[in-house]
Amino acid sequence: MTTTTTPAKPSVLERLASLGRTLVSPRGAVFLLLIVLLVMIAVLNPAFAEPGQFIRFIQRVAPVAIVAIGQYFVIVGGEFDLSMGSVVTAQVVIAGNLIGQDDAMILPVTIFMFVFGALVGLVNGLIVSFLRVPSFIVTLGMMLALLGGVLYWTGGAATGNPADSFREIGRGGIRDLPVIEILPWSVVVLAVVLALAVWFARRPFGRTIIALGDNATTARYAGARTWWVKTSTFIISSLSATVAGILLVGYAGVHPSVGRGYEFTAITAVVLGGVVLGGGRGWVVAAAAGAFALEALFTLLNFAGVPSTYRDAVQGVIIILAVAYAATTVRARRRGRALETPAALEPTDQTPPGTLPVDQTSPAPPEAKEPDPTPATARPAPIPSTQRADNETKGGS
Repeated sequence: MTTTTTPAKPSVLERLASLGRTLVSPRGAVFLLLIVLLVMIAVLNPAFAEPGQFIRFIQRVAPVAIVAIGQYFVIVGGEFDLSMGSVVTAQVVIAGNLIGQDDAMILPVTIFMFVFGALVGLVNGLIVSFLRVPSFIVTLGMMLALLGGVLYWTGGAATGNPADSFREIGRGGIRDLPVIEILPWSVVVLAVVLALAVWFARRPFGRTIIALGDNATTARYAGARTWWVKTSTFIISSLSATVAGILLVGYAGVHPSVGRGYEFTAITAVVLGGVVLGGGRGWVVAAAAGAFALEALFTLLNFAGVPSTYRDAVQGVIIILAVAYAATTVRARRRGRALETPAALEPTDQTPPGTLPVDQTSPAPPEAKEPDPTPATARPAPIPSTQRADNETKGGS
């Protein structure tokens, strides 16, 4: 008769210790940083803690967070997308000049914007996959090409004024609500995009993207169509930039400099969220939280009276520190695992000194056989072999 034992539940101290380890890890540190920044902002400006003001803060961060979500899939897949800012700018200019004041043009132009965004991502992905050009170079060229086309179209000046019903997507929302007064459409769109991203990341295709960033050769041998998986990440990135462009039309206006710098802001947010450059490890929720933490930091600096000209410098320092912290943590974990001694190799009291215990699950040794009459000199020399212990992976979630 066998008895089953129920595993003991972790104590409160063990749960707190686990939570503490999570918060100081590259994946969870961004949430701790975000909380600290929000508290500091509320101390400097108590009005920020009001529900209405906090909702406005989320509305302002929504386009950046959506772009960061798209950039997450590219980076976790092992690539970069520097064309996102120009895609945002192009979509804003397209909406402003093609829709005009005709409400009947809203739907066809919106469809065209998504098709155009998907086409940009498709071109980036195919060039990277089949021509073997580094994504940094491909997307940099696409960024310059789109920016040049926008400047040629607009002459470098603000042109176009889309209908108010289209701009309502970025500036309007559900009004006359208790406590918060208004729920902006930008917040609703961000919640939907984040929910879809979490769902997609947990699907087999989303896990294949992470596997591709971890080890492209292994993913290829596993049967994944790596060219399509890689191309799909660029399509997702361009589509997210399209959504951000639609939201920015509402309150940022139509100007060729609207999306400038969004690609670097998205990369900073993703890195701040603990996503490892080079792919294979990261969490999409942490990437979105990185966008909020970055904007909260800029808001704090604004309230503290720091000139806005330091914004780019602060952003560059954040990238360096976040990447260095993540790399140091990963090396420390690998070093700790390498120093661990497997339990099967530790000597026990029943094991004679100088010997290793036999694995209980290994098959019994073969029975003794008669000596081989073949002379020893006729046998080939044995080939020395070494045991390989390369089991370190970078799987994400």
